[in-house]
Amino acid sequence: MPLHAPTRHTLQLNALRAFEASARLGGFARAADELKVSPGAIAALVKTLEAQYGAVLFERHAKGVRLTPLGESVKAQFTEAFDAVEEAARTLRRLAAPQRVHIVTSPALAQLWIGPRLPRLTELLAPIEISVTAVDEPPNLKRSPYDLCLFYTDKPGQGQRVLCSEAVVPVCVPTLAATLERPEDLCDTRCIADVGWSDWAAWAGAVMPDTPFVAQGPGFSLYSIAVQQALLGAGVLIGRQSLVQRYLDSGELIMPIARAVPLGVDIAVWRLPVARGNRMVIKVEEALAQLA
Repeated sequence: MPLHAPTRHTLQLNALRAFEASARLGGFARAADELKVSPGAIAALVKTLEAQYGAVLFERHAKGVRLTPLGESVKAQFTEAFDAVEEAARTLRRLAAPQRVHIVTSPALAQLWIGPRLPRLTELLAPIEISVTAVDEPPNLKRSPYDLCLFYTDKPGQGQRVLCSEAVVPVCVPTLAATLERPEDLCDTRCIADVGWSDWAAWAGAVMPDTPFVAQGPGFSLYSIAVQQALLGAGVLIGRQSLVQRYLDSGELIMPIARAVPLGVDIAVWRLPVARGNRMVIKVEEALAQLA
């Protein structure tokens, strides 16, 4: 009579991952954001896990969820396990494609800072391949499939390399600039901005502190669309110089009031922990600094 090894208990990895993310981040909504699913999906997966093991892992309240003592007791072990899985996946990715470097950045920096530099980067770094992913916030360093982060930062930390400091200045097409002479003229002008940034307030507060000013005009959640609207003559954009400099150099946009105001943030690049000793990643970082 043949003997067979006992079948390993089938793990519900999606449910376990939902539990771990919720436990680590403190709620279903944050876990859903990290795992790119709905909060309802996270709640359903956790409920499935609780049913499978016959134990409650989270206390549900009107304002959110809280780990039960059982959930708290296994939280660290699951976090360590999924950190190890992510590290193994990064190792596999690096060995499978040793000459590919993954950069993660914000949408604005991807489109308007890295994008224009990609042809030159490709020329400098061949045969290294560069891939770029845009996200709103810097990723979890232990859970990221990327090699390099490139983001705005107001306080560069250890290991973060500052590429350039940012300043803001109004920019628009030449025909519109001809109608503007003083900063106060902007009070009656259509002003364009990114809805996530307070750049107009920073600029106006420095240039005309005694003039009540509220930017009258459209806001966009994608800065590239705001730049496009300025190029079409739809208004005056409060421009981040590092993102609009090529349009200033070409003359497509000009500064009607040449008063640049430091924004107090820098564009910085840093290597994720798993890539700190990777020679390919170091070469890409050096090339980014060279082209800054």
